[in-house]
Amino acid sequence: MLSDSLQSPVMPASLAELGEQRERYLATQQDDDLPIIDAHMHVWDPTRNYHPWLCDEPMIPFRYGDYAAIRRPYLPAEHLKAAGKAHRVMGCVYMEAEWARGDALKEVRWVEETARETGWPNAMIAQAWLDQDDIAEQLATLCEPRTPRGSLVMGIRHKPTALERHDPRLATQTMPGSLRCPRYQYGVSEVARRGLIFELQVPWWHLEELLPLLDRHPEMPVVINHAGVPGDRHPDTLRQWSRALAKVAAWPQVMIKFSGLGIAGQPWRLEDNREVFAIVLRHFGVHRVMFASNFPVDGLVTSLDTLLQSFKDLSRSLSPEHRLKLFCDNAVRRYRLSATDGPE
Repeated sequence: MLSDSLQSPVMPASLAELGEQRERYLATQQDDDLPIIDAHMHVWDPTRNYHPWLCDEPMIPFRYGDYAAIRRPYLPAEHLKAAGKAHRVMGCVYMEAEWARGDALKEVRWVEETARETGWPNAMIAQAWLDQDDIAEQLATLCEPRTPRGSLVMGIRHKPTALERHDPRLATQTMPGSLRCPRYQYGVSEVARRGLIFELQVPWWHLEELLPLLDRHPEMPVVINHAGVPGDRHPDTLRQWSRALAKVAAWPQVMIKFSGLGIAGQPWRLEDNREVFAIVLRHFGVHRVMFASNFPVDGLVTSLDTLLQSFKDLSRSLSPEHRLKLFCDNAVRRYRLSATDGPE
């Protein structure tokens, strides 16, 4: 059973209404009518399920600092309520939330139950351990159809081992579980073989390590999480981050999420992200960028209402058709969302 707070009369709109909502927005061009697919969010209930980073003491080092405020249940009804009436969030994609190693199937089943009860999420990115010998069996089990619509699992994320800071002297090291690790690379080949999306979250200084995998698997859809994690906004950092993005953007199967761009110790601000947005858009174009909330994690630095309004402000100079791509259409295409997605 899901927690009582999940049994809510508040239900999201059906994706069957998405076409009508798109037409309404194109006719009115009002922000309130702009349909949104949140391409990267989490739901969890650490009172019932074991997430080591949410449940254990002491807390782990975290890029936003103290995260005690999110060590509690966060479920679809709260996400829908947080968006408010000013934002037409019509669907969402769940991102794996670091359940305990070996519990990936439990996570998939819990997310499927959540979707059955509430209508959200509409798709999910599951956790798998790409550097393990049984990766083929892991993927087969995770992707087994368990609902009338088939599997919710559209892709896989396993955060690679990464250096804590940019250090060119260590750039060629092959760390176990990193993008250079042969076992990890074999796991990626299994993701490609099954036609799944490879979701990648690494700091920008590791993005170049993706290039051999893109060359080896040109058919594999890839999504870069959190804009390649630029970190601080120092001009030298942004120049190096931009160069790294340009290299992976040269591959047409790579898309990127404009998400997870808070800075520890300060609220999310437009002025910190205007240049970041301009650079992402320049490299990837409107057809390969997706806005996403990364909630509840980014709730540590902003409200969902403020974040979505900031995305709207950043994109205001774009045409209505191009804004639809960033807020909605690109996510529908990449995650193969269907108008039949909803409660069963």
